[in-house]
Amino acid sequence: MKDAILDRVLRTAAENAAAPGQLRFTERQLYYEVCRVLMPWHRAPRRAHFTSAPALTYDAYLAALRRHGPGSVDGLLPPVVPKPRQTAGRHTPEPDLFDYGLPRVLVCESDDIAAMLRANGVPMESACPVYGASELPLDQGVLRMLALAERATVYLLHDASARGLTFPARFARSVDIPDGVRVVPLGLRPRQAGALHLVHGRGPAYAAVPTAFPAAGPGSGPGQGLGPGSGPGPGVGSVLDQGLAFQLSRWERDWLRRGRFVEVAAVNPASLLRTVHRLVREVRTPRSQLTELRQVRRSGFLSWPTA
Repeated sequence: MKDAILDRVLRTAAENAAAPGQLRFTERQLYYEVCRVLMPWHRAPRRAHFTSAPALTYDAYLAALRRHGPGSVDGLLPPVVPKPRQTAGRHTPEPDLFDYGLPRVLVCESDDIAAMLRANGVPMESACPVYGASELPLDQGVLRMLALAERATVYLLHDASARGLTFPARFARSVDIPDGVRVVPLGLRPRQAGALHLVHGRGPAYAAVPTAFPAAGPGSGPGQGLGPGSGPGPGVGSVLDQGLAFQLSRWERDWLRRGRFVEVAAVNPASLLRTVHRLVREVRTPRSQLTELRQVRRSGFLSWPTA
């Protein structure tokens, strides 16, 4: 593809990623917008479940990005650089900060996605602190605030991959969740990625994919820390010791066996923000066939029934 054409595609993709209202987005989110501009499979009917191959290599995308120069793409966030763990509440001198209840927390498998959600105001607008996997285990002060709130919930956001589907179980092993605090995985699941026709990656094929994945039950105590979790990760056939979170359909198992995975970053930024706001606030919207027919493709990746 000629550089001039790719540069124009990149500009269009950046406008799409920032819409509406000058949103902030990550480097990988912009890459997937470029793929959607080149091959708009996301406009296909949802009743057909499939994911699509990338329309452009990541190296070619990075080369186009470098041609534009640093800081030339409005809204593009820098990659997250791992930092030493810092104590929660360091931003305020208030001595009673941890004496209040905290109703919800969101933990993302991807540190870049966590940074993107924070940059776009999720913690303030939905009263929901956002953490990345590298920031686990949660600070004891945060856990104490969750314990003080009624029906407090920890929401988990992960990739649709063999490794990502084990994120709830890995979280449970790394964090000592107080009694009474719910842990709710939000997705992404392969079937949700298929309904939105997101762009998939491809890693090693999985010879043994379980029919169900572990639930995020209460943790038994601090364990191994979670890695950043980008990419498909290793096989997960042995991780079935904490109950079942959901059953995988045959289509999902076959999809995983082909070595496919979809990152949360493949979801359009506006759709991701809209969906996260709605789910952490537990807003239930009435649905009908007529409404669904009129909905735009960018309505969010967790808005359909699970049964």
